[in-house]
Amino acid sequence: MARKVLILNQDYSPLTICSVQKAFILVYLSKAELVADAGGYLLRSVTATYQMPSIIRLYRYVNLPYKGVVLSRQNIFKRDNGRCQYCFTPEDLTLDHVIPKSRGGKSTWDNLVTACKKCNSKKGDFTPQEAGMLLNQTPYKPSFVVFLRDFSGNIEETWKPYLSKKMKMF
Repeated sequence: MARKVLILNQDYSPLTICSVQKAFILVYLSKAELVADAGGYLLRSVTATYQMPSIIRLYRYVNLPYKGVVLSRQNIFKRDNGRCQYCFTPEDLTLDHVIPKSRGGKSTWDNLVTACKKCNSKKGDFTPQEAGMLLNQTPYKPSFVVFLRDFSGNIEETWKPYLSKKMKMF
């Protein structure tokens, strides 16, 4: 079962995405309610049949003091669509510091981009301007909701109203 389920907080704000199995267990144990099913897909046991969840809502509010996207290699690659930000190739990808670490550049969302090995070597210890290389997009830190909506892979049509709401981010 490769399908995913959107978990909403008690106030219908998006929390995370989980497996169908985890979502079913939350509903079965009465910790969450089924908001939307997966359009005709069923889960079967020996004695019963259940609707496969697509969206569930927790009965109790979960207070998350910080909803942010973790800075990681995989998340930078997702943000940059798995392509070098200089030549747009999907081959031999690494991370590049826009302002090199040797010049005080930090490992932050705003200073890391996906780069192929060839472009990373060509840029070397220079800024993109000094190396005569242009970035396809300016690096940025995605918000939690934007990350769920845009970089979590397959987004179900039924999820979109919950992922497009303007939310106050911490």
